[in-house]
Amino acid sequence: MREDSRQGWSRREMLNVMAWTVFAGIAGTDVAGFGQAQSAEPQQSMDSLLPQGSQQLATLMDTLAKAPHRRDFKTVPMILTDPEMWDAQAIHDVLHYPGNPKMVWHNTDLEGPWLNLMRLTLNAQIWSFKHPNFLIVSVTHGSAALALFDEQAWTKYEFSKLTKNKVKRNTFIDIPAAAIANPADFQNPEGAYSAKATSIAVLQRRGVVFMACHDGIWGLAGHLHSKGHNPDRLSQPQLAADLTNHLIPGAILTPDVVAELVALERAGFAYAHS
Repeated sequence: MREDSRQGWSRREMLNVMAWTVFAGIAGTDVAGFGQAQSAEPQQSMDSLLPQGSQQLATLMDTLAKAPHRRDFKTVPMILTDPEMWDAQAIHDVLHYPGNPKMVWHNTDLEGPWLNLMRLTLNAQIWSFKHPNFLIVSVTHGSAALALFDEQAWTKYEFSKLTKNKVKRNTFIDIPAAAIANPADFQNPEGAYSAKATSIAVLQRRGVVFMACHDGIWGLAGHLHSKGHNPDRLSQPQLAADLTNHLIPGAILTPDVVAELVALERAGFAYAHS
């Protein structure tokens, strides 16, 4: 079940947290708070990777960091009916974002180019088209959704066996060395905005919002249950709850990401698929 302290973290997870603590300039943040259920995400300075003139985006990032993200579930139903069971406030804040332009990416292939495509889109919108408040939302579906679980879940449920090329661990949340290069040098081909700094962790610090799908989690729980990748012998509702509790920090839980596309497009988000 979910660890509510640093005790169950891997060494790599601790190093990642420590690296972002230094990189983002967190002041007075209790690192242990990363593992506490029913709490807002740690308040991190987003200035380091947000471009100049992105005040609206910075405000949204701060608002989302303070929104409640419940991660203390013991069991969840197949269909969510109560907003208390998903990140309703965070979704509301995204849908009412006043900045423009804004785009939703429907990402489905874990081992495809989805992260790099979003990086390239960000770079062009910010520096080519001069839209520093450009917002990307990733509705993360299919195998790509595996990237939104922490390494504890990857190890416990043997997610490597579910990937095409047997990806050994969740490298998609790593913090590349290039991410700590001087952000003022946005033309650096080995810097924070280059292909060498492409990861979920870096894109989050650039203002990309990742949405996770309850329906996908429920289906994954059913698959793991049927295949015996269930070391605690949980029921499907319990297993889905445990998976939900192991979403990465910053991921926004929605009842169904494809259904969420309707609301996002109605709110003015342009659609892209990868």
